[in-house]
Amino acid sequence: MSISKGKLNHLKALSNKAGVIAAAAMDQRGSLQKSIASAKGIDPKNVTQQQMEEFKVAVVKVLTPHASAILLDPEYGLPAAKARSKNAGLLMAYEASGYDNTQPGRLPDLLPHVSAKRIKDMGADAVKILIYYSPFDDPQVNDIKHAFCERIGSECEDNDIPFFLEFIGYDPKGGDEKGLEYAKAKPKIVIASMKEFSKPQYKVDMLKVEVPVNAEFVKGSSVFKGEAAYTRKQALEYYRKASDVAKKPFIYLSAGVANAQFVESLNMASEAGTDYSGVLCGRATWKDGIPVYATKGVKALEDWLSTEGVKNINCVNDAIKSAKPWRKKLKG
Repeated sequence: MSISKGKLNHLKALSNKAGVIAAAAMDQRGSLQKSIASAKGIDPKNVTQQQMEEFKVAVVKVLTPHASAILLDPEYGLPAAKARSKNAGLLMAYEASGYDNTQPGRLPDLLPHVSAKRIKDMGADAVKILIYYSPFDDPQVNDIKHAFCERIGSECEDNDIPFFLEFIGYDPKGGDEKGLEYAKAKPKIVIASMKEFSKPQYKVDMLKVEVPVNAEFVKGSSVFKGEAAYTRKQALEYYRKASDVAKKPFIYLSAGVANAQFVESLNMASEAGTDYSGVLCGRATWKDGIPVYATKGVKALEDWLSTEGVKNINCVNDAIKSAKPWRKKLKG
């Protein structure tokens, strides 16, 4: 896989000295609004722009000294981008928050006043796109998503900025994605999605992927809840299969799980010997600070982040010591 010098320099800016991406994520919008509102006991519509920006600035200011990069959004994240530590590169989200729920398929959309060029002009080192994707959905739905990603890939190539594609699996039939039945299906969903978006027509530079199993359903895992979807041996094999089908460098996302679960998932990745190239970890590091902010304000949040948040991100940093530099996958 060849890559331009410009994209290569941007990827370096997002990486630590080992050539691994140890990035934090703070691009949440709708979900963050709802969480703050819930903790305050108010309607999400009453969470202000200033509150969203204030929360993001606090997280970024305290956590980016411990990260190689930060993922933000153009809607509420621009003040936070200026507050980041000098060591941290910048990724910027391009997609609108959520998805179109007026029709089936969880179709994505883009922010109307943003482009790959404008993201680059904001000083970002990469464009991030999130889509909801299941290889088992209606082929016509997936064809729309494939064309969507092809357009973004070409736009990023034209502007010489890396394209980070994040895909989140789901059940097209509306099942519980946190339940046992979905856990059993998850490996096939993740593996098939990684194989699909490794194809050259999408021009993806970095796959941002879910771990292929739910650690809560891995018998013998430190976060096992009692119902088994797989043995640890089976889980490790799923990690290896997912890693093998990826023809592009890939990093793991935390997908909103608690820090202990994400760290256990990374420990399994290490045990399996996968060639992942780091993480982009959001809520696992800072979500427990939301009620602190909602009830006690920004100074209390900063104090919480300085202790618990830093501890959380350092636990993740310790867990990714086995990650492989993305350059190795590029040469593969």
